Amino acid sequence: MRNILTITGKEIRSLFVSPIAYVVLTGFLLLGGWFFFNLLFRFSSAVNFYTGMQNIDGLQSLNLNDYVIAPLLHNLTIVLVIMIPIITMRAFAEEKKSGTYELLLTSPLRVTEIVLGKLVGALAFVAIMILLTAIYPGILLLYGNPELGVVAAGYLGLFLLAAVFVSVGLLTSSLTENQIVAAVICFVILLLLYVISWPAETAGAPLGGLLKYLSVTEHFGEMVKGLIDTRDVVYFLSLIVLSLFLTHRAVETSRQS
Repeated sequence: MRNILTITGKEIRSLFVSPIAYVVLTGFLLLGGWFFFNLLFRFSSAVNFYTGMQNIDGLQSLNLNDYVIAPLLHNLTIVLVIMIPIITMRAFAEEKKSGTYELLLTSPLRVTEIVLGKLVGALAFVAIMILLTAIYPGILLLYGNPELGVVAAGYLGLFLLAAVFVSVGLLTSSLTENQIVAAVICFVILLLLYVISWPAETAGAPLGGLLKYLSVTEHFGEMVKGLIDTRDVVYFLSLIVLSLFLTHRAVETSRQS
């Protein structure tokens, strides 16, 4: 455990001494704020419209979870698809480029400790990004009545989805010494996981069901609704374990060669 924490600390320090971390963090919060206030303005406009029309049914159909929180979290997933490859691209690729990878591989650290240390380091940074966006539901709590359980389930889904993205990013970074190549491959895989269910409606029952199961948005969408199903949690954990296993194999192969 101590070795994992040592690698984790090194990863977090290397992230925060790099301008990339501050640019990514600032960009993520700016975009999150932009989405939030636009959604809030749209919600306020809908309330004013139904109030002016004296439409009680319309007013009762409006709620902050469906009109602000859910679309905000979905929009943040798109930003994560873009941002996380930038965060993880340097995890192994930079070490290879700078020549410190050989030192890491010849150290007494086990490969599992190296992989988990880098995972926890990158995931801690992403968790900080996500936690900072909790200010938006906090604002709604001050002036409205969003359902806390639904908000918590949505944020749990966002964290699990981010963990999948980070795991895939570590895998692609372990396969090359070029950070740009690692980021592009990671972006393509994440985008594929994001859009893979698009043709599901026209693909027929067996294939359509498979495409929906493989899609991160299908599972994330259920959690945003407040539904925490073990099938969705198992899906996210399976992708994380698979990506980490392949990363472990890639690093182990490098150590033995």
